[in-house]
Amino acid sequence: KLAQQMSNKLLAKGIYVVGFSFPVVPKGAARIRTQMSAAHTKEQLDHAIAAFIEVGKELKVI
Repeated sequence: KLAQQMSNKLLAKGIYVVGFSFPVVPKGAARIRTQMSAAHTKEQLDHAIAAFIEVGKELKVI
């Protein structure tokens, strides 16, 4: 549930990630998958990092 909430909130900020949870990964081991490439600019990466920090704090995982 938390991984899905995080992925939805990040998507609302323009960051596309995928939240995985059971049964794809072990129960209690949900995770977020990102896909970055050398084509991303520093500004895009900075935006993604800032969004992760903001959403992580909002959901109390940071």
